[in-house]
Amino acid sequence: MKLIVQIPCLNEAETLPQTVRDIPRAIDGIDTVEIMIIDDGSTDRTIDVARELGVDHIVRQKRNFGLAQAFAAGIEAGLSLGADIIVNTDGDNQYAGEDIARLVQPILAGEADIVIGDRQTDGIEHFSPLKKLLQKLGSGVVRKLSGTTVPDSVSGFRAYSRDAAMRLNIVSTFSYTIESIIQAGNRHLAIASVPVGTNPKTRESRLFKSLPRFIERQLNTMVRMYSMYQPLRVFVVIGLVLLLVGAVPIVRFLYFWFIGQGEGHIQSLVLGGMFTTLGFVALLMGLLADLVGFNRKLIELTLEKVRRLEQNAHTQPSKPATTSPPPSSPAVPPPPPPPQTRGHRARRP
Repeated sequence: MKLIVQIPCLNEAETLPQTVRDIPRAIDGIDTVEIMIIDDGSTDRTIDVARELGVDHIVRQKRNFGLAQAFAAGIEAGLSLGADIIVNTDGDNQYAGEDIARLVQPILAGEADIVIGDRQTDGIEHFSPLKKLLQKLGSGVVRKLSGTTVPDSVSGFRAYSRDAAMRLNIVSTFSYTIESIIQAGNRHLAIASVPVGTNPKTRESRLFKSLPRFIERQLNTMVRMYSMYQPLRVFVVIGLVLLLVGAVPIVRFLYFWFIGQGEGHIQSLVLGGMFTTLGFVALLMGLLADLVGFNRKLIELTLEKVRRLEQNAHTQPSKPATTSPPPSSPAVPPPPPPPQTRGHRARRP
């Protein structure tokens, strides 16, 4: 059983040493623990520090692609290296490395495919009241959209079984946390949550730079991911709302028409017809999006099978080539003896 702890890094030369030192190298039920960093275009000594610390694997991206793509690159690399469990943690030493043993236990016990660390944000001192409120509201919305019970949906301290990592397909460019939960919930993967500890704050968050921008990106991710997996439900709701809005002015026009005053309210009929048309268009778009969703599921299934074939080819030991002996050539008869001539003797020298 191999565990690989991946650490996405962007200029983490100062905090990486403590992060790596806190990662346990021996865990019950795990044969090998390896550490891998994913350098997301760092401009400081992050890679040099990682080598000095004896990190087992380094995945380097030449430019900054963002946290989501760094996480996805680490998952691919971990699968290629034959990881049975992949744990993701942050390079700023936010999470207590000693809790990795607790994080992987539900996977080792066969109870979960994904385990997410619950930071219990109410007890984190450096979190402002507004940030705690946003964490609660956001996690509640994600639970509703994904059909899961994860209390801390934006926690980056999480463990994936090999099978769950195979089925993961990150398309976001901002953050993978919400997207992966909505994906896992809609694919009916078993998700567990365990309480984990956190360390004192070492630097400002790079995802939480601006509150309005952060909320906008998180809401955008939620809407896009839910629409991707439940397109018919989303467009049916939109279509019904538009039809209801369109019905109000139409009913108003019909009322005045029945009492003989319809000529002065033709604009209500036009407005209602416009909203009704938009409602039917939304319903048709929902049907098309649902068909596209089935096609996407087939593509993801194909991608998963291709990924499994590639990983099996990487991890399966090559068999020694067997060389069959060449076919035996037919025996060549010896040349016939020279003819003997009678009446002649051999001349002496």
